[in-house]
Amino acid sequence: MYYYNVVRYGARPDASADAAGAFHRAWADACRSTRPATVYVPPGVYLVSTATFSGPCHGHVAVTFAIAGTLVAPSGLGGRGSSGRWITFENLDGLVVSGGTLDGRGRALWACRLRRSDCPTPTSSLTIANSRDVVVAGVRSVDSELFHVVVIQCVGVTVRGVVVEAPADSPNTDGIHLHRSSHVAVYDARISTGDDCVSIGPGNSHLWIERVACGPGHGISIGSLGKQEGMAVEAVENVTVKTTWFTGTTNGLRIKTWGGTKRGFVRGVTFADATMVAVDNPIIIDQRYCPGGGASCAGKSAASSSIRISDVRYVGIRGTSATPVAVTFDCSRSNPCSGIHLQDVALTYYHGRPAAARSSCRNAQGSTLGLVLPPSCL
Repeated sequence: MYYYNVVRYGARPDASADAAGAFHRAWADACRSTRPATVYVPPGVYLVSTATFSGPCHGHVAVTFAIAGTLVAPSGLGGRGSSGRWITFENLDGLVVSGGTLDGRGRALWACRLRRSDCPTPTSSLTIANSRDVVVAGVRSVDSELFHVVVIQCVGVTVRGVVVEAPADSPNTDGIHLHRSSHVAVYDARISTGDDCVSIGPGNSHLWIERVACGPGHGISIGSLGKQEGMAVEAVENVTVKTTWFTGTTNGLRIKTWGGTKRGFVRGVTFADATMVAVDNPIIIDQRYCPGGGASCAGKSAASSSIRISDVRYVGIRGTSATPVAVTFDCSRSNPCSGIHLQDVALTYYHGRPAAARSSCRNAQGSTLGLVLPPSCL
């Protein structure tokens, strides 16, 4: 194994100068290596403007990017360009990204977006794009401007032991976002953020998500699908979400689609072994999703979604709802949800004292097995 220490390439571990150039030089040498290589970031704090590490590497040799220190983005606004990405790895086979902290310094951008509409393009902190057989392990992401970790157009990615930290009011700071990828596994994540803890966008299949603690945040969400009209079919299938904990989140287990004529489907989803503590919407399918409200949502909310939802299982879901309605299936009238299965569900409404919760169904068909509380409305 060859090691390429970024300090030897000129990176300063005191954040006194932009280290992006040194990081790129170390990466170029590692990527040219004829043997497995490691780019090593020693303990310290490194200022990095924008960095893209591209492949394929020589002979498709696997490269490890090992971070023992902290990478910090430029402070203030507009120092990261308009690509929407801060740290990117793309077109790689066998990449490993391990350890370290990524500090996105997103607070200035969040504040700008609350006041103005002409803010610079927000950036996602870590993006893995167009790659295969990748491992992201032990990374801590703090205060990203946008999404913390993005996996896009990849096959065979494992995200393990990731920690995400951002305040509950930070906008669009999804913890882990998966998009148009397959055979992705997420294990042992601890996520506190202002949007979805894990968001599963269109084009994903064969996903396994296990042992994720979420809160604050908007839960684990499939969608939103159907926002942009067009010919391409948006699909999500074969997803397992197992052993999860939600504390004080807006949602727990959510599927969301926009109203409209965009075609697509969500099918073959299993949510198993989830614990809810004071969650607003522990179980929810929302096919009239349109955040923000106003006139632009009036038509969308009333329209029937053309996204078909079928074969969704909820097994072993327990805990407390912060609202009286703990289970909501609000499905399309033209494409009703089918094959919804509830098994061993025990959710109560807790608002100072425990009380019975309710279910709400619209255009939903399915079955139950075992104890199901609140009583099913399917």
